[in-house]
Amino acid sequence: METSHGGNIGAVARAMKNMCLDELALVQPKQFPTEEAMARASGADDILHEASIHQSLDEAVADCVLVVGTSARQRTVRWPQLDPRECAELVMQRSASGKVALVFGRERTGLTNAELERCNYLVNIPANPRYSSLNLGMAVQVISYELMMQSRLGRQADAKTHAPARAGDMQGLFKHLEQALEDIGFLDPRKSDKLMRRLKRLFYRAEPDLDELKILRGILSAAQGRKSARRE
Repeated sequence: METSHGGNIGAVARAMKNMCLDELALVQPKQFPTEEAMARASGADDILHEASIHQSLDEAVADCVLVVGTSARQRTVRWPQLDPRECAELVMQRSASGKVALVFGRERTGLTNAELERCNYLVNIPANPRYSSLNLGMAVQVISYELMMQSRLGRQADAKTHAPARAGDMQGLFKHLEQALEDIGFLDPRKSDKLMRRLKRLFYRAEPDLDELKILRGILSAAQGRKSARRE
């Protein structure tokens, strides 16, 4: 997310190639491409050349069945948390059903709360509490290493029978849910952000598939009176 220095992108590409990862998505990078990025990639130029550029996190992860955000800080709204090894186990399981995204934040401030709300889980890298800051390349290296180890162990679950909901599908549900709650007079504008965060956590925890999402959205439409209007 909005990487400030091109050299850090090169370091990320090098870490990825070390651990057999090759799909890099950049959301509004401040400096890219740059000579420093190529230099610090140290031979991982192909990852930089094939990197995709996106204008928003939603766009970058829309087709992913699992989105895991990274953070060194505790947040006011606690999201389900994993350590790097647990994260790698989960990623390998879900990758059998579709694309998975690991999201890394800005060098100085990390991911915002709004961006974390678009993630199913949060991964935190344990470190010295007196000096816990890892640079971007180091953070990617740690997570990528754990993924590599899980891959070598062959720990991958069978794909789900039903099509899993992707990040874009979930965001569509959340927008519909918020609008429906407003339409039926349930949502208090003063508390809407807190309520929606809790509801997002609930639905992420439930892990609905596409068919279940359609059912939920049908219920929301009925609550908004659309089906009643069609019957008249």
